[in-house]
Amino acid sequence: MTTTTERYRAARDLLQDLSADYAKAVAEFAWPDLGDRFNWAVDWFDAVGRGNDRTALWIVDEDGAEAKYSFDEMARRSDQAAAHLAAHGVVKGDRVLLMLDNQVELWEAMLAVMKLGAIILPTTTALGPVELVDRIERGGAKHVLVNTADAAKFDEVPGEYGRFAVGEAPEGWVAYRAAYELDVPPAVHPGTAPSDPQLLYFTSGTTSRPKLVEHTQVSYPVGHLATSFWVAAKPGDVHLNVSSPGWAKHAWSCFFAPWIAEATIFVYNYSRFDAAALLKQIRRAGVNTFCAPPTVWRMLIKADLSGGPGDLRQLMSAGEPLNPEVMEQVQRAWGLTIRDGFGQTELPLAIGNVPGMQVKPGSMGLPLPGVPIVLVDPVTGEPANEGEICVDLAQRPMSLMTGYQGDPERDAEAMAGGYYHTGDVASRDEDGYIFYIGRTDDVFKASDYKISPFELESVLIEHPAVAEAAVVPAPDEVRLAVPKAYISLAAGYEPNERTAFEILKHAREGLAPYQRVRRLEFFELPKTISGKIRRVDLRGREVRAAKGEATVLEYRDDQFPELRGTPA
Repeated sequence: MTTTTERYRAARDLLQDLSADYAKAVAEFAWPDLGDRFNWAVDWFDAVGRGNDRTALWIVDEDGAEAKYSFDEMARRSDQAAAHLAAHGVVKGDRVLLMLDNQVELWEAMLAVMKLGAIILPTTTALGPVELVDRIERGGAKHVLVNTADAAKFDEVPGEYGRFAVGEAPEGWVAYRAAYELDVPPAVHPGTAPSDPQLLYFTSGTTSRPKLVEHTQVSYPVGHLATSFWVAAKPGDVHLNVSSPGWAKHAWSCFFAPWIAEATIFVYNYSRFDAAALLKQIRRAGVNTFCAPPTVWRMLIKADLSGGPGDLRQLMSAGEPLNPEVMEQVQRAWGLTIRDGFGQTELPLAIGNVPGMQVKPGSMGLPLPGVPIVLVDPVTGEPANEGEICVDLAQRPMSLMTGYQGDPERDAEAMAGGYYHTGDVASRDEDGYIFYIGRTDDVFKASDYKISPFELESVLIEHPAVAEAAVVPAPDEVRLAVPKAYISLAAGYEPNERTAFEILKHAREGLAPYQRVRRLEFFELPKTISGKIRRVDLRGREVRAAKGEATVLEYRDDQFPELRGTPA
């Protein structure tokens, strides 16, 4: 009889062996049957980690300090941490808020909490007391683990919960690092069932209050087999993902996917992003697989790429759609293609461009093995070639969340009609490739034409003056709404009339007449704490401006006579 670890490994190996054969991977992959108990930290990480001297985690700081930890060390350190947490009250089913930076304690604590059968509540260090009150209350945290520098924030967070501090422990706090003094045996299996909760993630809240997403012992740990297939790292590879702790993408590509592949997780910590410094580290460390959000890729292409890709073999982007212009510049400089992918906090990577697949510029790719993606017409509720990206619940993938904690109405809405509704709209071409259009809340009509902000933003960002762009509807008496671009300028450009004219001219030449950007404003784009643009704030700003409640300094295409001679 095969063990849980063997069945998990067989699924992983199949996807690794077929990493360049998408069609065969889709045909042959099935989610592994893990029986009545599963714990990723014990059944997978410890199984491959004990006695394994290969580097599991490599952390480098901008001052040059660095540390490497083997798989065996991480298994033993997490054993110590689990024993220490248990000795101070953490038991199976407890919710433990982790608010740590990219430091070894984060990785070992995640493993330790899993080994106890407790539930991880990841949280960014950027949160203040007000947000933490919400996290503690809605998340039901029984314990918190933070750096000493953040401990004072919890003076303003009421509640009875255990407190662990990394560093010198304030009064009333337990010193986390006392765990390293313990001599403990390997952690035993906590008896967690596949359906038991393991992770609780707050979303970034681009359009509303952050949702609380529950994942099980398998939805991330096993669901990220698909993510690992997309990343395409091999045992012994060095993988770098640019993401901040506390957000789902960090767990995707800084924890589960690379360790599923038995690759090294490489982390470069910096206080301020420096493209040249990051590229230097990528080459020095021999990074093989690299994933970054579009914002980072847009900054990288403005740096000097002439030094080459080093040992890079696979490039990826996720978080928001990647503009084709960025892909083209990297392809020209390095001869490598950035492969885009789509997923959510609620659903690990579901659509992607994988190695060996033809990459169509602007496309997110094809549904990944084991993930039944359907585009659903919002009017008819039937499958269509353009519609909301949904998951067919009749073939529910192991990777899908359990649901939204404490929000039955939103949960019912998300799972209505036999589908999980992502809230994102896309189209599908004759080859099945999926092209992103926008969030259901972001797509709008102008002169009765449907406008995809992403399509307009992709053209705008091709102009060298544009660092980032966000397109929203601006109320208009004649057309009901017109596309307006909020622009964050690249270094060296002034927010003046001449710059506005050049950008509007560029957009008019690159877009269809009905997509014409008719208004433009230079503005610092509002973002969520995780870095995603909050178009809902910009839309609200336009509504207030139309009512005379806000002063808006904008440039309009009809104020430039020179534009009359350009293509419409």
